[in-house]
Amino acid sequence: MEAAEDFEAFEAHLRSRYALEPHIPQFAKFSSARDLRVLEIGAGIGADYLEWLRAGADATGIDLSAISIERAKRRCVLAGYEPDLRVADAERLPFAADTFDVVYSYGVMHHTPQPAQCLAEAWRVLKPGGEARIMLYHHPSLTGMMLWLRYGAWRGKSMRRTVFDHLESPETKTYTKAEGRALMQGFESVDIQQVFSPGDLLLNAPSARFQSAVCRLAWKLYPRFLVRKFSGPWGLFLLISGRKPRGDEVSRLNACQGIRKST
Repeated sequence: MEAAEDFEAFEAHLRSRYALEPHIPQFAKFSSARDLRVLEIGAGIGADYLEWLRAGADATGIDLSAISIERAKRRCVLAGYEPDLRVADAERLPFAADTFDVVYSYGVMHHTPQPAQCLAEAWRVLKPGGEARIMLYHHPSLTGMMLWLRYGAWRGKSMRRTVFDHLESPETKTYTKAEGRALMQGFESVDIQQVFSPGDLLLNAPSARFQSAVCRLAWKLYPRFLVRKFSGPWGLFLLISGRKPRGDEVSRLNACQGIRKST
């Protein structure tokens, strides 16, 4: 009974996740993943990973948290799948070169010590012609602005430093579009889209640190329609995709590995 209730709660979490972030299925391209070898970096409790399995992908997921991996395994088994989920480090992937058709990582690499090294590893394990699909946090953003007004402005901190210190976990990195493109050195056909997060639009209930009367009023009166319409460049999410070149192009660009690893 407890396992069933846990799985029902997980399914409710999935529905809520994709309702709040409806761009995820289109960006991930779950619907075209059948028979592809997919690596998810930062699988967490298995939300997107389970969707890869449901789409018919040959999916592998990694995460640094053994607890998260065990929870994800249980949920995938309850859904009727045999998951390939492992504890591993995104900066030192335990896979051979040219293994995967897709490397997917949503909201993870900006929490790592060396995002450029993670992308170098993603490039290495992709097959020639394979695609990386990565979400990183964007600078500037409405979420960053709100955190700056709450924590940074009166301390003389920059917005980026405030986000680094106060968004989710310490040392959260953010990137302009140009910086995101620079991280994709060695990839071709790089595409970068910027979208709003639920935090940008104050769609989630305020957390414990935003329970003051002023914050609750701001949540109630927040002009979400106007924000969507007029604040396009200020979304928190950068959706980045790029392909590993094929054939001779791979040989020509192998030197990029050393460049990215040194940044």
